[in-house]
Amino acid sequence: MSVVGYLGPEGSFTHQAAAVWCADHADGRADRSAGLAARTTVADVFAGVAAGELARGVVAIENTVEGYVVPSLDAIVGSATVVAVDEVVLDISFDAFVRPGHGELTEVTAHPHGLAQCQEFVRRTGLAPLAASSNAAACRDAGPHQVALGPTICGELYGLEAFERAVEDFAGARTRFLVLAPRAEATTALEAARARGDGPWRTMLAVTPVVTGPGVLARITRSFGERGVNLSSLITRPLKAVAGTYVFVLTVDGAPWDAPVRAVLDDLVRAGDSLKTLGVVPARGELDESVHADVDVAHVPVGSVDSSADPAALATGLLW
Repeated sequence: MSVVGYLGPEGSFTHQAAAVWCADHADGRADRSAGLAARTTVADVFAGVAAGELARGVVAIENTVEGYVVPSLDAIVGSATVVAVDEVVLDISFDAFVRPGHGELTEVTAHPHGLAQCQEFVRRTGLAPLAASSNAAACRDAGPHQVALGPTICGELYGLEAFERAVEDFAGARTRFLVLAPRAEATTALEAARARGDGPWRTMLAVTPVVTGPGVLARITRSFGERGVNLSSLITRPLKAVAGTYVFVLTVDGAPWDAPVRAVLDDLVRAGDSLKTLGVVPARGELDESVHADVDVAHVPVGSVDSSADPAALATGLLW
């Protein structure tokens, strides 16, 4: 098996995602860890794929609680030679670990996203939060005064004892991980996936308007509506070298070879926008389950108002 890089150290959620992906592509071989290589940072994973040192790379891109993972997002937007060709979705749960014979506990440590997903535990214990480069690194490096938050596997890997189990604020959280490949190999990889019957598809796009001003975003999104293409996510990231200028990162239901999606891309190119496909990945059944589902009113941001609100509530919620 060719080498697959992931954000380490061993025991991270990304390690688990890489192992799952390798097992699904191991041609019957049972060892999920064969061919896996930990990397210190997300940038190192991208660099390894770009340089040909890694056949594939695995990085977290989005969590259902904390949203997009910014280092991964910026790295894929900024890479000229690396693109996503697959994804893995994992259920995420955090255990709290301590060293055997630990001393007085004063800190709780995890990746910033891990700390954010376990805020009630942090509040309840009164421990000072300390950010780590990854949840697995927090567990590996935990001192006698620290509680470390991480995947269940970290207890055995790093000789830790369980302090509490499943301390996350929201049960059922999931994280999406992108599988990265050299852009030069993307077409071949995607053709093989299509031949296997993978799909339906999800496409990530970077759209940079050359001319900015009022109505630019409306113009871009209008094309999706007119072509009947569902736009499931839209976020902005600053162009690092140009103050006040942004790139729109869009996620759409469909693939660039689908006629409606291709028509949208053609619309945007003819309008003068700069475009780049960041990834084309199978949606793993999520499109039917969630993207087209109506939003439960109980889950909208607190303080939101709708057409049923009285004038006073509208004024409070909308500040008009």
